[in-house]
Amino acid sequence: MAALTEELAFTERIDFPAKAENISLAERLIDEACAKHGVHESLYGNILIALTEAVNNAIHHGNALDPTKNVMLGYEVKGGRIIFVVRDQGAGFDHNHLPDPTDPQNIEKPHGRGVFLMRALADTVEFSENGAAVALAFSLQPARD
Repeated sequence: MAALTEELAFTERIDFPAKAENISLAERLIDEACAKHGVHESLYGNILIALTEAVNNAIHHGNALDPTKNVMLGYEVKGGRIIFVVRDQGAGFDHNHLPDPTDPQNIEKPHGRGVFLMRALADTVEFSENGAAVALAFSLQPARD
């Protein structure tokens, strides 16, 4: 995997079938992790949005809504950060060459904002396994004004 997750030992992880309704399982783990590790309320929204985008992409794009394939979501608290990893069983994708969702020709398109949002909301985003896994790191310290 990428440098961010090289020696990651999950504090907790869940695996679930690639079904749209299972996004609620991911949301529950995110809520519990944030509460357990004292994530500041100013950071919670960024974490929830970025991770639901990652899990949604894994379910819909990576595993193509195939309930025989699983999505994995896990996290570890390490070095003042909480690091989440989302992995699907798909072939991956080219995360370095995505259309810019802020480009006027793409602004009206209903899809294509997930990776953009992840990169905007997380402190660090690293893809590995040809794009089938993504690690998102968030500082546990609230941003200072």
